[in-house]
Amino acid sequence: MAKSGKRMAAANAAFDKKVDHTVDAAVKIIKDNSKVKFDETVEIAINLGVDPRHADQMVRGVCNLPNGTGRSVRVAVFAKDAKADEARAAGADVVGAEDLMEQIQAGDMPFERVIATPDMMPLVGRLGKVLGPKGMMPNPKVGTVTMDVAKAVGDAKGGAVEFRAEKTGIVHAGVGKVSFTQDKLAENVNAFIDSIRKARPSGAKGVYVKRITLTSTMGPGVKIDTSTGA
Repeated sequence: MAKSGKRMAAANAAFDKKVDHTVDAAVKIIKDNSKVKFDETVEIAINLGVDPRHADQMVRGVCNLPNGTGRSVRVAVFAKDAKADEARAAGADVVGAEDLMEQIQAGDMPFERVIATPDMMPLVGRLGKVLGPKGMMPNPKVGTVTMDVAKAVGDAKGGAVEFRAEKTGIVHAGVGKVSFTQDKLAENVNAFIDSIRKARPSGAKGVYVKRITLTSTMGPGVKIDTSTGA
């Protein structure tokens, strides 16, 4: 605990926490202050001026990070016949229909993303109480309900990050690993911020992006200038 305290204190003292940094500067601070023995995930938190309780202020979408997330994503696909074969060929980890539904109902869920063809949604709908709270319910708005299952599987494994505003209007996401190069990590961060801006809902009034913070798993938060990507 003492080592952790000293490490965090040193990290906090290494930069001005009151200053809003450029994306490049924030990424450099994160990388320079990563002193742990594992490859930390770099995470972004964006505070938005929205109230997600209102349908016209919900922020939801997907961002295809240009350099991936740095982690392996396991994908399950609800499909039958030729589409099931297509999903397997694309690299899906689990493919099925009624059998996959029963597997999920039994609590066996060795995956992080669920994709479904439209004809499978009546079946998948029965799993709403299980998949919904975990953020894995397929949705056409983020490309996880589609006939093009090969592309959806490829996107999921290649760096597609779903985002959704929480009740407090905050969006969280992992945007890479500390081991990424400066340029690749900054490119991912900029791509994610740009996706959030493009997802601005019709009901959002006033200041939309209020605060942006970048951090690593064990590191301090670094504020980013909210005019970034404007």
